Amino acid sequence: MTSRRDFHKLSLAALGTALVGGSASAAKINSVVKGVQLGAQSYSFRDLPLDDAIAAMVKVGIGEVELFAGHVEPKLRGKELTAWRETVNLDEFKKVREKFDKAGINLYAYNYSFRESFTEKEIERGFEMTKAMGVKYITASSTVPMGAKLYPYCEKYGIPVAMHGHSNMKEGEFATPESFAKAMEGRSKWIKINLDIGHFWAAGFNPVDFLNQHHADIVTLHIKDRKKDQGANFPFGEGDTPIKEVLHTLRDKKYKIPANIEYEYKGTSDSPTEVAKCLDYCKKALLS
Repeated sequence: MTSRRDFHKLSLAALGTALVGGSASAAKINSVVKGVQLGAQSYSFRDLPLDDAIAAMVKVGIGEVELFAGHVEPKLRGKELTAWRETVNLDEFKKVREKFDKAGINLYAYNYSFRESFTEKEIERGFEMTKAMGVKYITASSTVPMGAKLYPYCEKYGIPVAMHGHSNMKEGEFATPESFAKAMEGRSKWIKINLDIGHFWAAGFNPVDFLNQHHADIVTLHIKDRKKDQGANFPFGEGDTPIKEVLHTLRDKKYKIPANIEYEYKGTSDSPTEVAKCLDYCKKALLS
């Protein structure tokens, strides 16, 4: 298991001058296998600060990432966090993008989860942050009613928001195919889908069928392994989520949708080691 101190050393070693003021960019990391872009939700490295998480991605060989807001935002809550979001200098987000560029990692989406309690300014700043990073998509754990509220901002900034589903069957949550359809109705140009195949499976639905039916509206996939009927998260290959079938569908149908690993199960080692196991599983599945 790698300590945080070790990972600070890794940040310097793996990225060289990139994260310590140098101007040279690293070569782009290629994590495409059989035409499928494998990447990660940076939440997978939630135990590490941003620089160390980037270094871990370099070490593991992750070439594409969906950036978890928790890797950018300070550890504040409530009004203090709202105030930070509303006032933070957007240059800070340009610096974040530079870090990924210098590491050779494609920053594909920003995961900024809009809540119904957000102020109008707090909502708009999510789009401004995303634009400052030069990122094309926002992913969000949100609620169905927020689709209508976010739509005008999507139009204003030209940035789609992809809604992330869970297995919570409560009214207003994204879990069922119908919940995605309701949020997208009349808004499908800008309100999209971030399909978490593990949660979708645990909620009782087939992600392969949904992928085939709605691939044009899916911005990213989250790859995880859960048991059906609200079962727990498991290491890849130990649950019954059809991960291989999903990856084969991306490969064989040539759907250009990133398959982002989201490490959430209880691992036996540190996050880089566990994500490396997940990546290896996905590679082997695509080569089979």
